[in-house]
Amino acid sequence: MRYDVKLQIEYEYQGTSDHARNLLHLLPAEIPDRQRISASLLTVDPVPQERRDLFDFYGNLVTFIAFHEPVDRISLSLVARAERLLQPPGLEFSPALSALPREIAEVRRIDGTAPHHFLGPSPRVSPNADMTAFARGLVTPDMPVLEAVRGIGEALHREMTFDPEATEVDTPATEAFAARHGVCQDFSHIMIACLRSLGIPAGYVSGFLRTIPPEGEERLEGADAMHAWVRAWCGAEAGWLEFDPTNNISAGMDHITVAVGRDYGDVAPVKGVIRTAGEQETSHCVDVIPLPA
Repeated sequence: MRYDVKLQIEYEYQGTSDHARNLLHLLPAEIPDRQRISASLLTVDPVPQERRDLFDFYGNLVTFIAFHEPVDRISLSLVARAERLLQPPGLEFSPALSALPREIAEVRRIDGTAPHHFLGPSPRVSPNADMTAFARGLVTPDMPVLEAVRGIGEALHREMTFDPEATEVDTPATEAFAARHGVCQDFSHIMIACLRSLGIPAGYVSGFLRTIPPEGEERLEGADAMHAWVRAWCGAEAGWLEFDPTNNISAGMDHITVAVGRDYGDVAPVKGVIRTAGEQETSHCVDVIPLPA
């Protein structure tokens, strides 16, 4: 499935800034046998005095920008053409939960794809007794890891209510879980915490999701948004499985990956520092447009 992706992020500052630095995770990823990027362009207006495109530890394409002259607005514009490739059905084989630690220990690489980096606490995902109890109540030691991952994702979908007014970008996962309300970021952080509490390596995926309007209604421009889902390492044979707990589905042809990391902090679309005064206004607009076959 091929898509044209368009994204526009605007920042306006009440006080002119004399210095700003940002890291951007906005360019869709090229993933062998899974996702192909035929074109992509990220434009920054005004043009920053510094710009570098590089890969981070996890293999994500990161754009670094810095402004050393006064700015009162920053505009980020992305246009890309992405193709999600159909995945052949796998063997659906994974070890029992009790056998997973041995398979993790047998992995000898330590690059950004190694499961070891996704087992322990990360800045936005910490151990929590309530989430651990919730996860342990859904599994048994002899349960296959694939079944456990899907079962926890499905259970969270049943328990949680999607509510864009319930949380902010910095709301702790523990607070969203206690309220059982949140957005895709919260669903994903909670699922990651649950999986790690069982010894299942789990990480965060940032990207775009094609949305389909209700029957009889036209698709609205800018109605799509950046999305988040979960990846879990299910053993040497199965590898990484991606699951979207917000929508209770495995990530597939409608999910376009931008970046992967331990949690949102590793893959935030825009993060950095700016020196200014007064208020800030932000707008965010995304279009994911399917193309004819």
